Amino acid sequence: MGKKINVLEVGPRDGWQNLKQMLTFDQKIELIDAMLEAGVKEMEVTSFVSPKAIPQMADAAEVAKTCIEKHPNTVFYALAPNFRGVENAVNAGIKNVSYVISVSESHNKANIRRTHEESIAELQKIMDTYPQENICVSLATAFGCPFEGIAPIQKTVDFAKRIYDMGIRSMCLADTIGIADPRQVRDTIKAVFDVMPDCEFQIHIHDTRGMGLVNTLAAIECGVTTVQSTLGGLGGCPFAPGASGNTATEDLVYMLERMGYDTGIDFDKLLAVAKHQKSFIDGIYSGHQQNISVKTPPCC
Repeated sequence: MGKKINVLEVGPRDGWQNLKQMLTFDQKIELIDAMLEAGVKEMEVTSFVSPKAIPQMADAAEVAKTCIEKHPNTVFYALAPNFRGVENAVNAGIKNVSYVISVSESHNKANIRRTHEESIAELQKIMDTYPQENICVSLATAFGCPFEGIAPIQKTVDFAKRIYDMGIRSMCLADTIGIADPRQVRDTIKAVFDVMPDCEFQIHIHDTRGMGLVNTLAAIECGVTTVQSTLGGLGGCPFAPGASGNTATEDLVYMLERMGYDTGIDFDKLLAVAKHQKSFIDGIYSGHQQNISVKTPPCC
């Protein structure tokens, strides 16, 4: 059996959050159940944000509670951009929180309307109030920003080190607008591991320029063992209009399993779920496998 790679499915949050089509609670649970049945073991299941800002996530608490009750052995994450979001996530039973701060302060102000200092102060408040929570800090624009361009590697390292010095031992480097290249990914991953060897670094790559798979693989080859993706590659970025979504989970699983890695996910089952999702959800997809006519078992 090959090296274990944990594929963290973030479609229920990043893939669905910007859809114009409103999904019902039952539709969400059906797809989540099917992905877990295919072998997905970790999932960012929703986000605790203002329903006025992102109406798609208005049922966050109900979705989280239902998933935790139905699948007690699954590791569920939820995104929360502030203290109130974390508070609501904790009340819903979430044990793993993704807290977002952009390496680019310009993007941080545009995305969550806060300066770096304000976001860091909020993080400290969260850590002090909920010491039992596993907090993964997602460093958005770790490779580049729509306002400031390509991120200097040292800037990303220095910002990550500041978070690390607060006591955080789990971070995700996010290519928010899909601007990275494999060499930049390799150099950045090596640099953060050199300074923070005991920190878990995840990777989150958008496929805006068709670089999702190669950039994710570059991170894996440099020691990253948890990689984020979305079913079908569904998603997009409000700061990159018309851009495709994230790295597609089924494409990633296909590549990794063919290369001898162990994802623990049944590719055929997952592909069937991806095709089912695409059959009734109108969105921006970056996946390729779902467009190939192959015989697959029914997903549900």
